[in-house]
Amino acid sequence: MTKSSTELLNWMKENQIDTLICQSRANVYYLTGFDTDPHERLVAIFLFENGDEFFVCPNMEVNQVKHIYSGGDIIGYSDTDNVWQLIKEEFNKRNIPMKKVAVEKSLSWDRMKEIQQFNGDVELFEVDEAILNQRIIKSEEEVVHLKEAAKLADYGVKVGVRALKEGITEMEVLATIEYELKKKGIREMSFSTMVLFGEKAGDPHGNPGNRKLKKGDAVLFDLGVVCNGYCSDITRTVFFDHVKEEDQEVYEVVLSAQEASISLCSPGNKISQLDAAARQKIADHGFAEYFPHRIGHGLGIEVHEYPSLNATNNSVLKAGMTFTIEPGIYVPNKVGVRIEDDVLITNDGHELLTKFPRALTIVPCT
Repeated sequence: MTKSSTELLNWMKENQIDTLICQSRANVYYLTGFDTDPHERLVAIFLFENGDEFFVCPNMEVNQVKHIYSGGDIIGYSDTDNVWQLIKEEFNKRNIPMKKVAVEKSLSWDRMKEIQQFNGDVELFEVDEAILNQRIIKSEEEVVHLKEAAKLADYGVKVGVRALKEGITEMEVLATIEYELKKKGIREMSFSTMVLFGEKAGDPHGNPGNRKLKKGDAVLFDLGVVCNGYCSDITRTVFFDHVKEEDQEVYEVVLSAQEASISLCSPGNKISQLDAAARQKIADHGFAEYFPHRIGHGLGIEVHEYPSLNATNNSVLKAGMTFTIEPGIYVPNKVGVRIEDDVLITNDGHELLTKFPRALTIVPCT
């Protein structure tokens, strides 16, 4: 049983839960170290109040699981098996009552009905909150992985900046970034990479396309990688050939907003303070209506996880938390600037995991 599973077992005992079932990709990885995209097939970890557990996966995954998972039995199944019948047999062998069962919100209706058929009196409880709160504080090993992911995100931006030349398209730059990261061994991006030129950066989550780079354009990069199961997320905005005076003002306001927020990243401060500090800086310069999102989000196995860094979250910062700080100003059809970094809360302050320069950068047209 992993440390993560042991902590969850304590929660089960406190809440008199006899069975816990996790089948989301993120939580299966968190509890077992095994990562796969199962598509429609069931991959799940079953934990029991008595400390017993077993793992269910397709036969095609069993060999990989054996090299990673040692917490209990591995139940493999073929595409012609009734996997829920196999699971029921395992429950019967273990004499598990299955009266109070904790499941994830993402559990499908069909799977929920299968569980309910095991025992007509079964009570279902949600486990998401417990696991997500547990995942907020990162272990030393998790921090190592997050730092590796952040370093590669920095590299991705560096590649993107070097690729800029007049007439190149957003998609061409995007493809170059992802190609070079794959050469570094990255199998998966944290999310769909964004490269946005000029007025297209005015949409916070715009879609890259065939827009060609022109002199005077802002270029917004938003990207992240998955490294050893952990995500990074960085945004940088640079300018090509020259920067317009009004765009420079926007950039300087966003940078000052980020610095104000980051300066409060210490144990004991409230999350809401981080949002308020950045929002006030932006409002003071008359851009309040152009900052439409929260200041950041938790970061870990998933690119968006707890905590949510918004204006109403009064949770206190604790050492081991990792999250993004990403203020932005987006003027529709004109310009958009976002600066985003990954932050680790330490015992006496914070550490920036992403380190690509944040000073205003003008990329020469060569």
